[in-house]
Amino acid sequence: MLPSLFVSHGAPTLIGEEIPARDFLAGLGRELGRPSAIVIATAHWETDRPSLGAAEQPETIHDFYGFPEQLYRLRYPAPGAPALAERAVAALAQAGIGATVDPTRGLDHGVWSPLMLMYPEADIPVVPLSVQPRRTPAEHIAVGRALAPLRQDNVLVMGSGGAVHNLGALVRGGHGGAPEWAEKFDDWIAQAMADGAVESFAGYRNAAPFARQAHPRDEHLMPAFVAFGAGGEHAKGRPLHRSFAHGSISMAAYAIE
Repeated sequence: MLPSLFVSHGAPTLIGEEIPARDFLAGLGRELGRPSAIVIATAHWETDRPSLGAAEQPETIHDFYGFPEQLYRLRYPAPGAPALAERAVAALAQAGIGATVDPTRGLDHGVWSPLMLMYPEADIPVVPLSVQPRRTPAEHIAVGRALAPLRQDNVLVMGSGGAVHNLGALVRGGHGGAPEWAEKFDDWIAQAMADGAVESFAGYRNAAPFARQAHPRDEHLMPAFVAFGAGGEHAKGRPLHRSFAHGSISMAAYAIE
């Protein structure tokens, strides 16, 4: 059974950057193997309650501005999986979590940026999952736990966000050393994952050093909570990759099981 997975997707330019994280993601699909489908919580789709994309053929969404023109020509034509989206909604309902399907939702760059590297053939069905920044980390962990049984059918349940994500502190094109506050928060996340420390992880705002600096908003860490929950009740996170890009942007990735 595949582990659940959290990846940091970095900037929209990731696909063409010469950085360790790109090389890591380009080999990750081969390392994991081929899933039957992918359900991916993305930091770039915010809703009031969980929603799952159920388009037959999701469009590629270019949800960013001011980047090189070639980025806007990229397409990731993976098929959708409406039946899987409905199954996920049913699993969430059984756990007492209200959710909806969106038959028109496409794949934003939180989805296609890492998947274009992991599975470049774009032939694995993909179901995007929204996050709810107004809800708690514990609620996102509960969403992941409700979706954990999908893994028994070789569905890859994953989250795509950022372990450290403060756009006000990034250095565009800067891939040198990260500031101390970013490294300390990134280290704390790694330890919480390794310990399987659910309560501490869910309470990161009060427990982690430099939490407000690392995440002025919660949305880029919410996919990590979904992935953590999808690993199962006693899951622990194993680091697959750790590096920084653009100064303070963590590119950390974890397998959780």
